[in-house]
Amino acid sequence: MNLNEFFKKNPKVAIGFSGGVDSAYLLYKAKECGADIQPYYIKTAFQPEFELYDALRLCEKIGVKLRVIEYDILSHKDIAKNPENRCYYCKKVLFSTLKAQAQKDGYALIIDGTNASDDLSDRPGAKAISELSVRSPLRECGLTKDEIRKLSKEAGLFTWNKPSYSCLATRVKTNTVLNKTLLGKVEATELELMSLGFSDFRVRTDGDTAKLEIKKDQLDKAENMHNELLNVIKKNFKNEILEIKER
Repeated sequence: MNLNEFFKKNPKVAIGFSGGVDSAYLLYKAKECGADIQPYYIKTAFQPEFELYDALRLCEKIGVKLRVIEYDILSHKDIAKNPENRCYYCKKVLFSTLKAQAQKDGYALIIDGTNASDDLSDRPGAKAISELSVRSPLRECGLTKDEIRKLSKEAGLFTWNKPSYSCLATRVKTNTVLNKTLLGKVEATELELMSLGFSDFRVRTDGDTAKLEIKKDQLDKAENMHNELLNVIKKNFKNEILEIKER
């Protein structure tokens, strides 16, 4: 099966939309196939502001209206406690919310951007999505991340080379309680590092200290800017030593 066939069989769908590479291409392809597709972006404390901006920008380019749902994800104790399977609870809550709204809007089928490269064996969130009968057309059609980037570039989507960006909660050490203040510190630090020209990195924290994980091709730059990076980290975290390692 290919995406043309998928959307011919399923011409009316709702999509959990993040503004990332995968969901962006899936939305584009659905529109190209003539499907009635409604994107939903659930805004929580786990997403940085630029992700919403990218999602809105992409939808405007494609010509669809993004529906934004504000949700207080930290009100759920099982999620705020940040256990090892936090992602399961989070995905279950978010996609249940999306599904309820989509059904009110007349959309019975929910899809997401999981692709054929994703290793679901280590993704508790995938279990929650499966339990809610969410379909993953990119995965079903065997499309890998590299293929999706190539097709996105050919389609003229600005997301084609966008780095993967997992939610802010993934930066925080397991069992460290999540709150808006801590997540805000991570977001502010990462934004400042982006402004210095770094990309596709992670600021990991246990709440007080922070470690920078960065791609191999940017390690030399990071080492040369060690003091500058340390000053950025110290604005939000109690670091005496900045640890930089390959991501």
